Amino acid sequence: MQSKAQAKWIRMSPRKVRRVVNEIRGKKCGEAMEKLEFMPFAAAREVRKVVNAAMYNLIHNEKAPVSKNVVEQMKIVEAFADQGPTLPPRFRARARGRAAPILKRTSHITVVLSDV
Repeated sequence: MQSKAQAKWIRMSPRKVRRVVNEIRGKKCGEAMEKLEFMPFAAAREVRKVVNAAMYNLIHNEKAPVSKNVVEQMKIVEAFADQGPTLPPRFRARARGRAAPILKRTSHITVVLSDV
């Protein structure tokens, strides 16, 4: 049994999100949720929401619902953060009359749970 959840267009750099996602990949759901709760990074909150959504996708599945205890024992087999579209650039003044763009990056977070 497998479950997938995604969060798109999160206003956070994918590099910052990957730091959190790499910590939970391969762990059991209950252990990952505990770890995410106490991480000091802002991205941990967003990743926690996605893991929670994947867990509840299995619990509230129409065809074969699963209890919460079973879901907490499932593993996070895939977890990754891809880069989304960068918002239109604004410019910051730099030395010698030049300008540099301010890049406002976004990311797409994907989590896949499985009982394998």
